[in-house]
Amino acid sequence: MPNKAGQEQHKQTSLQGIARTAGYKVTHRFRNLYGEIDYALLKMAWDRLNKKSMVSDRDLTIKEYAEHLEDNLLKLLERLKAKKYKARLITRRYIPKESGKKRPLGIPTLEDKIVQKAASMLLEAIYEQDFKDSSYGYRPKRSAKDAVSDLTFQLQYGKYGYIVEADIKGFFDNIDHDLLLEMLAKRINDRAFLNLIRKWLKAGVLEPEGMVIHPESGTPQGGIISPILANIYLHVVLDKWFEEEIKPRLRGKAIICRYADDFVCAFQYKYDVDRFYEVLPKRMGKYGLELEETKTSVLRFSRFHPSRKRTFSFLGFEFYWFPDREGTARVQRRTSPKKQQAALRRIKEWIRKYRHLPKKKYFGTLKRKLQGHYNYYFIRGNSQSVWSFYRQVMYYVYKWLNRRSQRKSYNWNTFKLLLQWVGLPRPKLTEKKRRHQVAL
Repeated sequence: MPNKAGQEQHKQTSLQGIARTAGYKVTHRFRNLYGEIDYALLKMAWDRLNKKSMVSDRDLTIKEYAEHLEDNLLKLLERLKAKKYKARLITRRYIPKESGKKRPLGIPTLEDKIVQKAASMLLEAIYEQDFKDSSYGYRPKRSAKDAVSDLTFQLQYGKYGYIVEADIKGFFDNIDHDLLLEMLAKRINDRAFLNLIRKWLKAGVLEPEGMVIHPESGTPQGGIISPILANIYLHVVLDKWFEEEIKPRLRGKAIICRYADDFVCAFQYKYDVDRFYEVLPKRMGKYGLELEETKTSVLRFSRFHPSRKRTFSFLGFEFYWFPDREGTARVQRRTSPKKQQAALRRIKEWIRKYRHLPKKKYFGTLKRKLQGHYNYYFIRGNSQSVWSFYRQVMYYVYKWLNRRSQRKSYNWNTFKLLLQWVGLPRPKLTEKKRRHQVAL
């Protein structure tokens, strides 16, 4: 093999070239993306996979594959070039949701993940040039907290009085395969590459009880390729439509903020919001999607009607207008009560279940759980919710550590000394300042 570092540098340059072409030729159709999948790209894909969160497939562990990585990748590449590569069955797993229902995940095999990652890198190079600034989910250098921060700024300083909060029912399960491939074909003139994506869309799903289902729609949550395919779909269905067809027909100003299939729209005038709310279900239906009626509504949301009762939720936060200490109306954010209670239930159960672990391991894991909560939820104005979470967690820890044995191990004074000794993190602001621009 040629020098690997040089190969990867060349491939990175190649991806940058695709991005440049996509940026200045908005109607360009790429012809040889399948040929771009070479050893260097497969190796880059392997390096970028999150090995810690990956599940080894049914026949091969991550460690076993890595022991002969070069040979395995070369054999995989040989099957791709000979058009003998086949997408294998996706393993279905179910994880509980806060509502009590279960979310279906589809776990591809290890080699399918590698090839999907390579393909997603090629798609990202193209579509990052097309995606709108209002889209945040599964994109490089963008996060849910960025979406929350930018939306807050726009609502605070923009001219908006109404909110549409919407939820798409079973979005990932209802993506129309044919329509998605038609969307891709507008940028990709490569039958082999499109057939590769078709193979993943049509791959059989192995249910826990052993039954195999062949999907007619949808892309599995858990698939490496699924996030960017979902973004491409909603870019056409929602983002582009909103910017190019809805906004020019409005009397006032409007914005949309979307993270994956979760989105919020803000409007200046009631006439505009009523018209949009009427056509939105029709637009969704045209692409095989349906709004969840119980989670989709119009809300009066204005500095002239500040109230903790006029709220909407987005990405785990509850938004509302309320006066600050000087009496000026501000857009406030706090942890959504449902998310707060769900987080407390999860950590309470963990504290109870694992209280017999050695203290070093017990508190080491607890530190990571607490810090993860602070990292996401401790934004400006949300200290009350985060400190309430912390105090509740400390109460649970105190309660269940004292039940490790029949004797009470700690009183509050000795418990506080223990917390100092183990160094459990206390809440600390984690929101970083961002540059914002008010929508014109």
